[in-house]
Amino acid sequence: MYLLPAIDILDGRAVRLAKGDYNAVTVYHDDPVAQARDFEAQGAMWLHVVDLNGARSGIPENIAIIEQIIRSTNLKVEVGGGIRSLETVARLADAGVSRMVLGTSLVKNRAFAKDAIDEFGDLLACGIDAKGGEVAIAGWEQGSGSDAYELAREMSDLGYTHIIFTDIARDGMQTGIDPQAYLRMAQAFSHPVIVSGGVAGVDDIYALGPIADVVEGVIAGRAIYEGALSVAEGVAACKQATEMGSEVSAC
Repeated sequence: MYLLPAIDILDGRAVRLAKGDYNAVTVYHDDPVAQARDFEAQGAMWLHVVDLNGARSGIPENIAIIEQIIRSTNLKVEVGGGIRSLETVARLADAGVSRMVLGTSLVKNRAFAKDAIDEFGDLLACGIDAKGGEVAIAGWEQGSGSDAYELAREMSDLGYTHIIFTDIARDGMQTGIDPQAYLRMAQAFSHPVIVSGGVAGVDDIYALGPIADVVEGVIAGRAIYEGALSVAEGVAACKQATEMGSEVSAC
């Protein structure tokens, strides 16, 4: 299990949304590249980046900033938001992105989702963002009518082995996480899950210890920006939770 500090880019700045609401924006840094370097200096090895402009419009609008982050750090960068064509996937792959997250296209363009995983394999992850069990798309501004767990099963069947599952109702709210929701998702997907949404502090990471064997990583945003969780604490807690999970599995 590893920590992925999050940088959500909107209009060129690092921000966080409350429950995915574009009208509830908090700006945390005017320079996402500088923020990424700071996360690396604090011990992060991975970075989760979302192009919020691209997520809403369907056309990536902050690729140049993402490319600069990759050039300026040694971080493994996971990117989502507006990745809806093979050309975009290829450009990000050429830029050195370690993982790309497909979201809306999983629902609206299944042929692309299949072509992409067939061509790019482990570079891709499915991003399933849900509220009340329903998958949200287009930057969380639209419901899809699709069941989150059924979609995960379908993506596993297509060949996806990485998944980021976001609980929209908790995202950006620092209300804590529901480990059982991620356990259920991992069981549906048949592979470990990356936890996203609601991490309020180090205790939420420790709470994942009992299910650490089905958790690949933990994304944290607002808690880090507002000082409730430091990157160093998060990295250490992920390591300890993994060890806790190993002990549970051995029992």
